[in-house]
Amino acid sequence: MIKVRKVERVVALSKMLIDMPGYLFSLGHFSNIFGAAKSTLSEDMVTIKCALEQFGLGTIETVSGAAGGLRYVPCYCQERMNTLLTTLATSLSEPERIIPGGFLYMSDILFMPDLMTQVGEIFRTKFAHLAPDYIMTVETKGIPLAFTTARAFGLPLVIVRQGSKVTEGPSVSINYVTGAKRIQTMSLPRRALVAGSKVLVIDDFMKAGGTARGMVDLANEVGATVIGTGVLIATNEPEKKLVKEYLALLMLHDVDQHTKTIDIRPVF
Repeated sequence: MIKVRKVERVVALSKMLIDMPGYLFSLGHFSNIFGAAKSTLSEDMVTIKCALEQFGLGTIETVSGAAGGLRYVPCYCQERMNTLLTTLATSLSEPERIIPGGFLYMSDILFMPDLMTQVGEIFRTKFAHLAPDYIMTVETKGIPLAFTTARAFGLPLVIVRQGSKVTEGPSVSINYVTGAKRIQTMSLPRRALVAGSKVLVIDDFMKAGGTARGMVDLANEVGATVIGTGVLIATNEPEKKLVKEYLALLMLHDVDQHTKTIDIRPVF
């Protein structure tokens, strides 16, 4: 086996850990790869942990016990959150984003992998204490954001469909009212969630909260519990949503087609 220098080992270890957030690695796994003693690898992990925390990039968490190990945990400090959300709000305030009907064009931002990865890590930071088992979203533009949130947690993503698919087996379906006051149907395969599991709902946009409420009811139908709801953007009105508690990163206060102004601000 080729002898690996410490600096090379630290770089490789950092890459492996950061590529798989939340995944529990054993020191034995890395010992086999690098041919290094566990004590040496433990020192490497301390170096990586200190560097990550120094620059606010997350941390390395140690899990004790026979089935324990180490894992990378994304974590944003408040300053990094504020900077990213302020930049997002500025970008979304551009007048050319207003489209007929007073809607806000945001698809380009939602489909930027690097940006959504960062937002997903913010949700990981905000909801870590809830310890969810699954991340859930509905099949729409919120999928990229929900996916990056699931990646940050190291958890599976469950996608609620607008209509059942025969290829997914028996499903549970419910009707729900959208923000536009339309009645639609959403469905979830029975095997998608384990009864008794904890679910975190992530979506891109919330107006009245009808879609989020529908996902809460759907999870309940299969014996799971929604423990939190996070959205990238929520509208200021109506103030009372159909879900009691939710976390919005940005609040949309007004879109004025006549003056071409958009009032959207971070929720600090």
